Amino acid sequence: MARKMLIDGELSQPNAEEAHYDFDLFVIGAGSGGVRAARFSANYGAKVGICELPFHPISSEVIGGIGGTCVIRGCVPKKILVYAATYGGELEDARNFGWELNEKIDFNWKKLLHKKTEEIVRLNGIYKRLLANAGVKTFEGEGKVVGPNEVEVTQLDGTKLSFTAKHILIATGSRAHRPSIPGQELAITSDEALSLEELPKHAVIVGGGYIAVEFASIWKGMGLNVDLCFRKELPLRGFDDEMRAVVARNLEGRGINLHPRTCLTQLIKTENGIKAITDQGEELTTDVVLFATGRAPNTKRLNLEAVGVELDETGAVKVDEYSRTSIPSIWAVGDVTNRMNLTPVALMEATCFAKTVFGGQPTKPDYKDVPVAVFSIPPLSVVGLSEEQAVDEANGDISVFTSTFNPMKNTISGRQEKTVMKLVVEAETDKVIGASMCGPDAPEIIQGIAVAVKCGATKQQFDSTVGIHPSAAEEFVTMRSVTRRIAAGSKPKTNNP
Repeated sequence: MARKMLIDGELSQPNAEEAHYDFDLFVIGAGSGGVRAARFSANYGAKVGICELPFHPISSEVIGGIGGTCVIRGCVPKKILVYAATYGGELEDARNFGWELNEKIDFNWKKLLHKKTEEIVRLNGIYKRLLANAGVKTFEGEGKVVGPNEVEVTQLDGTKLSFTAKHILIATGSRAHRPSIPGQELAITSDEALSLEELPKHAVIVGGGYIAVEFASIWKGMGLNVDLCFRKELPLRGFDDEMRAVVARNLEGRGINLHPRTCLTQLIKTENGIKAITDQGEELTTDVVLFATGRAPNTKRLNLEAVGVELDETGAVKVDEYSRTSIPSIWAVGDVTNRMNLTPVALMEATCFAKTVFGGQPTKPDYKDVPVAVFSIPPLSVVGLSEEQAVDEANGDISVFTSTFNPMKNTISGRQEKTVMKLVVEAETDKVIGASMCGPDAPEIIQGIAVAVKCGATKQQFDSTVGIHPSAAEEFVTMRSVTRRIAAGSKPKTNNP
């Protein structure tokens, strides 16, 4: 049956000349976005090929593994470590619940590492089977574009395979960025941090984003002495300022040493480890330095500019609203485009791509009200606009509702760590345009709240919803009093302290 294609913004039937292509679609990169695009395109009847490097030692240029960053060295192994680290605090809290922990409890890093690796191998196998079951042909090797309709795959033994394709999809993700300071080679990135042979006793983490905050929580929960250095006054730039302050307090409350407005200027190898020198005149001697200073799109080895694909100043692939590049036959999804770098967003973009190109349904990704989570301990999760964004973007007055309380569990355990929730409401329409929470189970709770926000629920509808008692989640439907009302045209608070 003939398939419809999106050509120059219009749907048209494939012509007879397409028969000479080896594939309807060839995907370079088998991470979350690449695998989703390959599978869904195949389900629409397309003949699909995909390439990805096999597991191999990490280099500064290329990282392999079907499943990509998320499965191999990102979300999944990170969350496993978060679970492991959380148990430390849980064991402490258990004492006031009657659990007599008389014997010394040790943490076995190598056992966790082994179990984590087993799970990654299992998931890698699942992704391979998903591709095979969809009829996608998989090639192990490094792919690059050599023409508008041609790709070359270099296998580990040096053999080069060449394929033609009606459409090419770039889904190569991103890689960890290292700041250029003297001694930078002494530091590691999150790639290596997930697989350290020995667990250090002291760590210095550089960065204030997701990865930095999460690893600070992970390593502290495993018993390390942790110093966290970041450029701004608060970590997590771009999030709601009030919630950023809550996260900072929680990190300090858990025993993490915060160094705001601090950058490293040099790393020096010493007999006692690594000496990290800061621009504030501090010298921190540590076992390991983790650079969590952002990620860069994986485009260096793809030969894209040589065939006319435009890149931006960061090296990200420029795409239109349908994920198409400056070359009509070449497309890109996921972190390599540097739009919204989240695994579920890459999946959404890939789904839209398959619908657009092979499903006869031109579909643009929708980036509004995407919920996100930072898996610190305890976690932060948000959806919609922050208070600062709402003041900046809304046309009318804004009502802010907040709740700060001791989780019921903490009243018994004695842990001094409050849960904080916030709803941002458009006063004229009563629509909830933002929600955030920092506290236990925040991501699980916000996922449900995100459905309501996405559907345009009003504060009155929140108020009329019966809460589940006793739970933390019920606070979202019992916040009756306005904490503050911000008039239209007010000067927005800075979102970059």
